[in-house]
Amino acid sequence: MIVTLITVGKYLEARAKGETSHALEKLMDLAPKEAAVVRGGVETVIPVEQLRAGDEVVVRPGERIPADGTVLSGTTSIDESAITGESMPVLKQAGDTVTSATINQQGAIHFRADRVGEDATIQQIIRLVDEASASKAPIARMADKIAGVFVPAVIAVALVAGGAWLAMGASVEFAFSIAICILVISCPCALGLATPVAIMVGTGKGAENGILIKSGEALETAQAVDTVVMDKTGTITEGRPRITSVTSVGVDEKRLLAIAAGLEQQSEHPLAAAVVQKAKEQGVLPLAMTSFAATFGKGVTAQADGHAYAAGNAAFLEELGTDVTGIKGRLDALADDGATPLIFAEDGHIIGILGAADEPKATSRAAIEKFQQLGIDVVMLTGDNARTAEAMRQRMGLGRVIAGVLPGGKADEIKKLQAEGHRVAMIGDGINDAPALAQADLGIAIGAGTDVAIESADAVLMKSDLLDAVSAIRLSKAVLRNIKENLFWALIYNVICIPVAAGVLYPAFGIKLSPMVGAAAMSLSSVCVVLNALRLNFFQTDHAAAVAVSDTAETAIHDVRALPEARP
Repeated sequence: MIVTLITVGKYLEARAKGETSHALEKLMDLAPKEAAVVRGGVETVIPVEQLRAGDEVVVRPGERIPADGTVLSGTTSIDESAITGESMPVLKQAGDTVTSATINQQGAIHFRADRVGEDATIQQIIRLVDEASASKAPIARMADKIAGVFVPAVIAVALVAGGAWLAMGASVEFAFSIAICILVISCPCALGLATPVAIMVGTGKGAENGILIKSGEALETAQAVDTVVMDKTGTITEGRPRITSVTSVGVDEKRLLAIAAGLEQQSEHPLAAAVVQKAKEQGVLPLAMTSFAATFGKGVTAQADGHAYAAGNAAFLEELGTDVTGIKGRLDALADDGATPLIFAEDGHIIGILGAADEPKATSRAAIEKFQQLGIDVVMLTGDNARTAEAMRQRMGLGRVIAGVLPGGKADEIKKLQAEGHRVAMIGDGINDAPALAQADLGIAIGAGTDVAIESADAVLMKSDLLDAVSAIRLSKAVLRNIKENLFWALIYNVICIPVAAGVLYPAFGIKLSPMVGAAAMSLSSVCVVLNALRLNFFQTDHAAAVAVSDTAETAIHDVRALPEARP
């Protein structure tokens, strides 16, 4: 029986470790083993480990992308669901980026390998999961400290108990049996297993669901979060704004679009891409500009044909000496409708306003509601003006927004919340979110975001879905609850068993445990701890129900908004 218990305990422990290993194996299976490269004009198939940055790689339909890179020629659609969670194939053509482990579905492409080997996205994901499963949470270090005191204390108890029985006239064999039984029954296997097994299973379960938690410390921090701060663009919203209205002042609309596209085509801001796209849709060519200059988070300036042009928000135009009082009404109307106004000026005079809107993701409202149900305050942090931010607050059911925050000020806002005693999680996706992600108690990066943001974060949501952030918090609470249960049972077992092993029941009832029974009891305690940790495999993310709630809420909002007039 003793051998059986020990064997079962070891099997369950191996199975718990195997849950994380299985997740890693599934990730490794996504990575292709070979790549077709063109070197010296000759196509050769090589092991993917031999790929070098700069290699030209050929990928045909049905094959996986072997490295991160940039398409050189060809057009195709890529299935990126394994990495981003996006179910629809994504069109790729020359100049677009491709990600390792995604599947080429239609056309053949040639791409330049930019990040290979350990630098490739899929390898970074594998490394994160591996490191997280091996890391220790602060509560695990506490268990180590307890074990550090517990072991010498048990040795002392065993010596004292054996000596006491000898002093009371017991035989050497009896006293030695008591001492050995104490040592065996109190072996801190269950205490040592209590935290690492739960962390391994928890991080493996997270990886299964596209939630990469980088360390045990991040896992423990997540359960204590009471405030979640979210970036707007690309986090709450799709991150692909579009121009919804064009208002020209004193110039032809097509000329306004030509000037706007000329100003914005050199900018990397998401709104700039929307302006250029609008001009393209209208068949308008951008006006050639010189002396382009961008003021981070505010706007841009440039010159053309002897005229000075500027674009940005009202504060930026006022800094440049442009009077915006005459368009305040239009700016307020756009903001009330949830659109971000872009103001354009020529030689210090307003020539037009473009309204840009970025639609929320389908699951954003449901995620915010679920955070609130968990008792967590949700704050939106955005560079938009207060009126635009307020429109989004009402639409999303947010409790609070902090508007007009420049990129460099996001970390300062996190510090203010921390100074108020809050444990803060920051969710973001852009380069400008990186300082705030690093400052927060828990940084959560959207998987489709920038490398800088992902490196600065403690957890990564590969599906770019806010519901996964809720799942990450819930998972961390489940793991910490499981660890506490394991520690309780491991300690209470010793509290009960050590006195019995010391023979306190022998004088009154003649009950004395043999070392073999002690070994069986010790093994049983380990089995219980591991079985409890394996319960984490039943953790559910419950996306489907949440999306249904979100869709119902969004439908109701649109129905109400459609009553007075159609939303642009």
